[in-house]
Amino acid sequence: MRVDRFTATTEIISQSNRQPRKTARVNKLNATVPQRKPKQELKVSLYDQVSSMLLALIMMVGFFVTLMFLVWLTTVLIFGRAPIEVEYIEEIAGRGEHAEGYERDLEEPGEEELDELIEPQLEAALEAVTDVLSSQEAKLDALQTDATVSGKGKGKGDSRQSGPGGEGDNIIPRWERWQIKYNTSTINAYADQLDFFKIELGAAGGGLPKVDYAINLRAARPRSRKGSGDEEKRLYFSWKTGKLKAYDKRLLTKANIKTARRVIMQFIPKDLENRMAGMERAKFRKDKGITDITMFKQTVFGVRAAGRGHEFYVISIQDRPKPKR
Repeated sequence: MRVDRFTATTEIISQSNRQPRKTARVNKLNATVPQRKPKQELKVSLYDQVSSMLLALIMMVGFFVTLMFLVWLTTVLIFGRAPIEVEYIEEIAGRGEHAEGYERDLEEPGEEELDELIEPQLEAALEAVTDVLSSQEAKLDALQTDATVSGKGKGKGDSRQSGPGGEGDNIIPRWERWQIKYNTSTINAYADQLDFFKIELGAAGGGLPKVDYAINLRAARPRSRKGSGDEEKRLYFSWKTGKLKAYDKRLLTKANIKTARRVIMQFIPKDLENRMAGMERAKFRKDKGITDITMFKQTVFGVRAAGRGHEFYVISIQDRPKPKR
């Protein structure tokens, strides 16, 4: 009986001694192993969604505004090379310094060649009429000319119109078919128009060898200069009568240029003359369907306000039948 009790007591003591070691081991394991944290998910907030939508909308609106601006810009700006200015050259047929006549001869016509141009006496005229009525065998060509008898020479003269010598088109020169009408009531407004187009006033003749020029006419003292008439190649106009002729004289007098017994002229710049020729051709082509310059009889130009300056325009045109060469 003792033996059993001793054995049981020994077992109980041994078991009680083992339990604390097991607890210590468990505590040691719990202290070294970390516990897992709960998972955190990434989510887009409502603020982020609204701000991204606004940003996308702003970018889309800006794209369309830029596109519309570029479209508008193409209607305002013209991209390309500058147009080449076309110069309208008119080849005028003229006899130059040759004598006036009815053929193409370099020599002057003499009395023996121009018998039929001499105005006959009354008796000879009546006799010639009788001969024409009685006989139709000989027919004379009608000759329209103002040629006069020179008294000597063997040629028949030159039938071309007056003008620079050369073979060209049978056209009316610009200085004969062009007219300009200024729309002004004061001398200052008239001077503004001349200065805008860079038209130069001039006075020639009166016993003076040089041509006097004046420009910058709106100034208190216009600029003046002198030049040789032989070197002048520009187109010019001169007044017959009217208030504007008196204005030209007053402007030249302001530039200290003498005008008594002198011819007053307006010299047109070459580029302005070329633009006027282009307007004339466009007007004939548009209104009358005419492109042949030999049929241009008269062109009247006017001046009107345009923006901050002035411009020429065609008031009226007249044509003529196509002449024979």
